Amino acid sequence: MAPKKQEAPKERPLLGRFKSNLKMGIVGMPNVGKSTLFNLLTKVGVPAENFPFCTIDPNSARVNIPDDRFNWLCSLYKPKSAVPAFLDIMDIAGLVRGAAQGEGLGNAFLSHIAAVDGIYHVCRAFEDADVIHVEDRVDPVADLEIIHNELRAKDRAKIEGVIDSINKLKSRGLKKEQLEELECANRILEHLNKEVDVRFGDWSAKDVEWLNEYQLLTAKPAVYLVNMSEHDFARKKNKFLPKIHEWVQAHGGEPIIPFSAAFENKIFEMPDDEKDKYCKEAGVISMLPKIITTGFKAIHLIYFFTAGEDEVKCWQIRQGAKAPQAAGTIHTDFERGFICAEVMKFDELKEIGSENAVKAAGKYRQQGKEYVVTDGDIIYFKFNVTSSGKK
Repeated sequence: MAPKKQEAPKERPLLGRFKSNLKMGIVGMPNVGKSTLFNLLTKVGVPAENFPFCTIDPNSARVNIPDDRFNWLCSLYKPKSAVPAFLDIMDIAGLVRGAAQGEGLGNAFLSHIAAVDGIYHVCRAFEDADVIHVEDRVDPVADLEIIHNELRAKDRAKIEGVIDSINKLKSRGLKKEQLEELECANRILEHLNKEVDVRFGDWSAKDVEWLNEYQLLTAKPAVYLVNMSEHDFARKKNKFLPKIHEWVQAHGGEPIIPFSAAFENKIFEMPDDEKDKYCKEAGVISMLPKIITTGFKAIHLIYFFTAGEDEVKCWQIRQGAKAPQAAGTIHTDFERGFICAEVMKFDELKEIGSENAVKAAGKYRQQGKEYVVTDGDIIYFKFNVTSSGKK
């Protein structure tokens, strides 16, 4: 008897804003290396001093997504203009125990997290007597617990507020939509009371509609960045790393990237040839490109290319977007009058060598309104808008 075919795992609806201009926020305890990382990622100078709450107002900047595919397309088409994909990054002030109750300007800082779509959670895994820690110890797992407890506490308070507001209307009678929201809010609160982040819940499509309206802090995906000493980074060993890994696996298993802000800082100003030599001798590479691309993917962004002699450009869209939505990122008329998308796969173009050769090989495909755009597609849209006289 043939083995029973296993069902594919159930795909959860995506939480968060269905937009292309999404942000990652750098979050963690004070003095773990957040602002230093922000400086390195964005090449924007912001204060990075050795005292708590150096960062009060959030700094924000835009960083390009490193991509060899984009570079290859530029070398092929030699365009007049080249526009890479980007990621907006916000440096958020350090959170402390009691932030949800307002400690350390916590309410303001938590509101800054509410404004982003995903979290770079920086963990301090280095010991340095000259760099103070607000808890007077270095214990990254304890730091993780503090931060996550504060985020969940803020979410609980928000959902309790929603429940209270709806319950006050009960005497007048609740509408169907209010009853549905109340049921959903109670399910969310029950979930949070189990000390589980919202993003790991098994939510219905209707629940997701409410969750996306609430924009809860624990609904935001996380990437864990473990900041080690240069010595530990070079030898690929750190006493805190196994415990951090164990904690993250027990709390959803999201990406972990070990890095060293001290190492990145050292090579930052080096000339390229000197930098390459230093990295080769040390047996390490910069982790900044991986941090950027992992954050971009964590908030469910992908991008497609338009390519020609005038311009090679990356157009970022939310994962799962269909062809008309992708066309709309270029111009609303493209979506309104969508006819079809003519699609080349990057790998096929690179293998065959030219656009004409792709067409001759029958690999240039016309796709309709239900086509789900995949990362790295090269697309030319056909559209027709007669109502405004445009074609």
